[in-house]
Amino acid sequence: MNTHLSSASPLTGLEGIPAAETALSRVDGQAGRLILCGAHLKDFTAAHTFESAAATFWGEAQARPAESAEAVRAELGHAREEAFTRLTPLLPAFEGLSTSEALRLGLAAMKGSGKSAPHLAVTGAVPVILAAALRLQEGKAPLAPDAGAGHVADFLRMLTGETPAPAREEALTTYLVTVMDHGMNASTFTARVIASTQAGIDWAALGAYAALTGPLHGGAPEPVLNMLDAIGTPERAESWIADALGKGERLMGFGHRIYKVRDPRADVLKAALEKLKPSGEKLALARAVEKAALAALKARKPGRPLETNVEFYTAMLLDGLAMPRSAFTPLFAMGRIVGWTAHAMEQQRIGRLIRPASLYTGREPGEAA
Repeated sequence: MNTHLSSASPLTGLEGIPAAETALSRVDGQAGRLILCGAHLKDFTAAHTFESAAATFWGEAQARPAESAEAVRAELGHAREEAFTRLTPLLPAFEGLSTSEALRLGLAAMKGSGKSAPHLAVTGAVPVILAAALRLQEGKAPLAPDAGAGHVADFLRMLTGETPAPAREEALTTYLVTVMDHGMNASTFTARVIASTQAGIDWAALGAYAALTGPLHGGAPEPVLNMLDAIGTPERAESWIADALGKGERLMGFGHRIYKVRDPRADVLKAALEKLKPSGEKLALARAVEKAALAALKARKPGRPLETNVEFYTAMLLDGLAMPRSAFTPLFAMGRIVGWTAHAMEQQRIGRLIRPASLYTGREPGEAA
């Protein structure tokens, strides 16, 4: 008998079906909580630099005490140097590539590129590749890394050629730590499946990045900025939103597939944005749009909670840091690669191949079509 699954069947997307046991993160969509390595998101981001957060994830993944932040800082500095050496002869191939394509090519070239452990090699490579690609797009020569600098500060220096202001480094650090992990999303699941075959951690990260670039993955804040550009001024927020909803259009930056209340990442990034102090006009516009959107959504869809999500304030924060929109997805990967590599390490420690079954819906031999 031919049995067909509908697109709404949980089997077609494994929605809600546990696929792994992990100590790395827990997403509680009903309560609006995100737990990272045993700590609430707000507490985790407040307590960690990029290096100490990465050390915590990697230690948790291997069920052993975390390395010191100082040790990871030195290891990542060395990994950035190795990545730059490996990348230099590849730079002519970046011509004509998008920023995301350049990162994909660069990560693929890092395989077995030096003495750094694979999780350090790929984590160290991302800021080097991204900064080089963006500078080449502006007609500027890439800058070599400074192994003694912090990971985030060195990326900003390689990008601009200047030592970053502490507020810029802090804001970007908060963003990168906030997005390091978020449950069993599509890219993280991809990393675990690849790692479960005992393929390299670096290949698991590359596969995860490929999954991230798909339009259904999420974490793409560019449309939020397009919406804010279209609205223009705080005074137009209510009328523009009412008109958009009247046409059945989706408001970018609101609602989430998992969170039924406010996305906790939005509040962390909102606080980081306000500390960064972008232009008063942009912040006023963001506040007006958020207020008008939440009121309109509540009035039009009272039974469906639609709150501000991480993409709204990600867009504002990265724009406040003067990051080009083409860099938003690679920047997300710069933080999430810690989670991808940690999940891959955890999966390999477990040592179990991920090999799910499928439900056959085709015809039996001899059955009429």
